[in-house]
Amino acid sequence: MFLWKLCMSDSKIIVALDYPTSDAALALAKQLDPLRCRLKIGKELFTRSGPAVVEALVYQGFDIFLDLKYHDIPHTVAKACSAAADLGVWMMNVHTLGGGAMMIAAREAIGKQSDRPLLIGVTLLTSMDQSTFEQIGLQGSLTDTVLRLAKLADDSGLDGVVCSAQEATQLRSQRGNDFQLITPGIRPANSEQGDQHRTMTPADAIAAGSSYLVIGRPITAAEDPMAALVSIEQSLL
Repeated sequence: MFLWKLCMSDSKIIVALDYPTSDAALALAKQLDPLRCRLKIGKELFTRSGPAVVEALVYQGFDIFLDLKYHDIPHTVAKACSAAADLGVWMMNVHTLGGGAMMIAAREAIGKQSDRPLLIGVTLLTSMDQSTFEQIGLQGSLTDTVLRLAKLADDSGLDGVVCSAQEATQLRSQRGNDFQLITPGIRPANSEQGDQHRTMTPADAIAAGSSYLVIGRPITAAEDPMAALVSIEQSLL
């Protein structure tokens, strides 16, 4: 049995630990309740601190979303996903732009057990606007591309996608209630937008169909992170 199954929260809030060191991340985690939130570990923290920080937070009872966005040849991505599953993470992700063969290989690598990690596909980053979309040679609209990539992820056996909350309503309608929608770019009312272009408040994102909300600075930069988390929880009632 994967360790994550033993400590699973039912919270819809994923706190982004966008820190440069494990000490800073662990210090923030000590101020939070593992039954009230889940945690996201991204590229900077994992590159500097490695698997040890994941294992430490899993040991403390947190469900971990390992946000490394794997994108490589199918064999390499499959091996990486298998290694991530061994760390006891609750969820991991791959880039849908890697194609169907890559996603299928990743899905097969983590097995079919009921206690396996969730495997999520990244569609388009929430920092991407139409200008950037066209600059890299993509055609059409942001929304149409997200919908197409989400279908590919679903057809490849993934559990859901990372997407903007602004696409959640259409995705929920097209992909059904069991398809997980993970939405970054969540900003409580009156908070700074930062480097996100396609944002939405927590309550609006849940109403639009989001399954889980990735929230960073509105919680991690707060004077009292747990109080900020509770305030966001209350806005969802």
